[in-house]
This record gives sequence, structure tokens and C-alpha cells, in this order.
Amino acid sequence: MAEGPQLKRKRQEEEEDAGSAPQDGAGAAPAPFPLAELRLRKVLRESARDKAVFLHGEVTNPSGEATDAVIILEKTPFQEEKLLELLKKHTKLELQMHNDIYSTYHLYPPPELSELKATVVFPASQKHLQKYLRQEVFLVRETWQDYQDITLPFLREQSLSLQWVYNILEKKAEAERIIHENPDPCNGFVLLPDFKWNLSQLEDLYLIALVRRRDLRSLRDLTAEHLPLLRTILTEGQEAISRRFGVPGCRLRVFLHYQPSYQHLHVHFTALGLEAAGSGVERAHLLPDVIDNLQLQPCYYQQRALSFPLRAGEPLLQRFREAGRL
Repeated sequence: MAEGPQLKRKRQEEEEDAGSAPQDGAGAAPAPFPLAELRLRKVLRESARDKAVFLHGEVTNPSGEATDAVIILEKTPFQEEKLLELLKKHTKLELQMHNDIYSTYHLYPPPELSELKATVVFPASQKHLQKYLRQEVFLVRETWQDYQDITLPFLREQSLSLQWVYNILEKKAEAERIIHENPDPCNGFVLLPDFKWNLSQLEDLYLIALVRRRDLRSLRDLTAEHLPLLRTILTEGQEAISRRFGVPGCRLRVFLHYQPSYQHLHVHFTALGLEAAGSGVERAHLLPDVIDNLQLQPCYYQQRALSFPLRAGEPLLQRFREAGRL
């Protein structure tokens, strides 16, 4: 029933993402975020298509020290089983326009049917603030030499933690959300829903497969050696989704991002009809095509140029400019 996608996985980017905040391990649930005490600093970005707004706020502790936070508010998808209740229990119906057979209204649902999803990044770094800020976008064409000379050294300098990924793989966090897992250390993976999907509407289906190997960052690392891993993810992932949700492989979009939101190899499974963020040709690479490319040429992704978008404020874009590659 949802018209557009919610947003990329909100873990780290990280894109990505869209998808849960990093956790250092299992344990007691954290205290609720003090949303009512938030001081709003700035609206970072709005998305009319996705019915979402991205906010920069501050939380002040008892000693007076302020800590940055990012709050993402999204309209949740309509739930078919609650539509009749929404229509019957609305608190107000306000006419906006009437012309012949056409009318538009503002409908005010009751509070229990006015749910918003709130994603919190706290504490938020400058990288998080820049990530969600609306900026111009540029398309970079990266050769293999560019990757070695510009991109890879830059990525190695970054300090974004992948502990939240390892927590999932080690079942220290989100174990109850796992849909399927393969324990093989080389060709295994964990499949779980992306946080942008509520698991109730198949039109918005979105899952992520995290590989167990920790030596693979992205598409650039893949060779023919990894074909068994990629085939396992594709086959077992599609079978698990068909078995659990009744959606066949021919109705799924299975792809990798380049550049990815976070530097641990992962694969996206979405409903084919979902206009998922990051599923455009400038960033998404279909997994069956990746497999075919590596079958034809074992080092395909170490030889070809790859395009990807970067926003104006991203440091990696500046590196490409300084190298005369933009």
C-alpha cells in the first residue's frame, strides 16, 4: 500500500543504506532516547516522495554538555487491515478543493493511527550530519587505478565502526530478526529484514544479507574465487524469502551497491516493485549480473571502471578533485 520507499538502511554510511544503531554487544536494553528534551538545530533535508524529514538536534546532559543527534521521522506505510478503522475513526475531514467529481480533503486520523517511525543516530558525528544534509550530487567514474590510488587509501583512513555488523554475525544483537543463516565461514551469510521494512507489507519487502567473511569490503574485492559465496547468497536468499514470505525469486531485485553504505560486503533483497533508494543504475549492480561477469572474466571488477554518485560535501569527492579526476 505504500506509494514510495522508506529510506536506505540507517546503520552507517550507512549507506545505506538504508538500514539499527551500532551496538557494542548484547545486554540490557538502552534507556529511551530523550526526544522531548531535544533542541532542534536544523532541518537537514526533507523528502516529499518518501514522506520523511531529517533533523539535526542536540541533547544536553546534566553537566550542560551538548551532544549532537540525527532524528529521521518517516510516515509508516498504510496497513490494509487498519484502513477501514482509519476511515471510520478520523477526527476531522476538512475540504480543500471541489471541482465537478473531484475533491481533495485533509483527513486527520486518531492518534493511534498516526504512527511515525523515528530513527535516532546518537551520538552523531559530523560524518552523520553531512550524510543526511541535502547537497548537490556528482557522478564519479572510478578506474581500477583510481580505486588503488584514491578510494582505497581514503577508506582505510575512515574510522566508522563495523561492530554492529559483527554483533549480528555473532548473534550478540538482532538474533531474533534473522530470517536465514548459513554458518559456513567462507560461503555463509546472515539474512535479516532491513529496518525500513515493517515485515507486514510485501510491496515494501527489503532484506539484507551480511557475509560472514570479514575480508570483503565491496564489489572491488570480488573475483571468481567468490562465486560459490555469491551463488549461495542468491540461491539460499531467494529460497528463504519464498519460503517465509511467499515471494518468488522472479519478483525480487537482488543487488549490491557501489560504493556501499558501509565497508562490509552485503547484498540487498527488495520487492521488484519497490522504488528503493540506491536501486538506480548509477549505484546498483544486480547480483546475477555480477556472477555472470565473474564467470566470464575472473578479475572483472579489478579491471573495469565503475561509476558512483558522491555528494558535494563528501571528502572522497574532494580527493577525486585534487587528483584531477573530476
